[in-house]
Amino acid sequence: MAAAESYPEELRYHRDHDWARIEGDEAVLGITWFAQDSLGELVHYEAPTAGTTITLGTSYGEVESVKAVSDVIAPLSGEILEVNEAVVDAPELVNDDPYGQGWLVRIKLSDPSEVAELLDSAAYGAYIAEQ
Repeated sequence: MAAAESYPEELRYHRDHDWARIEGDEAVLGITWFAQDSLGELVHYEAPTAGTTITLGTSYGEVESVKAVSDVIAPLSGEILEVNEAVVDAPELVNDDPYGQGWLVRIKLSDPSEVAELLDSAAYGAYIAEQ
């Protein structure tokens, strides 16, 4: 069962429909409710490899749904510390719980100042209302 629409206030959002949970000098990343809802049921997650460096605004993986294949865009730059293998095995976790069990990667931030460029929940909600 797909999750209900939500944009948790404790997260920060990128205009490419990715979220970041900042935890000190690390961040957990995933795709937003809006992204997973637009894509439909996810059937595959092409994950990056731990140790890979990702850069703000560039693709670091792909999600495939019954509708399309889409790049996952990095909302922040850093080194991938961990990949959520549960999502690799069961991509539908992103549909069921995009901000919990459906997270995609954990990174060590290479430029913490990038966090200031992300949207808060209210600003992201206003942004998607314009889409």
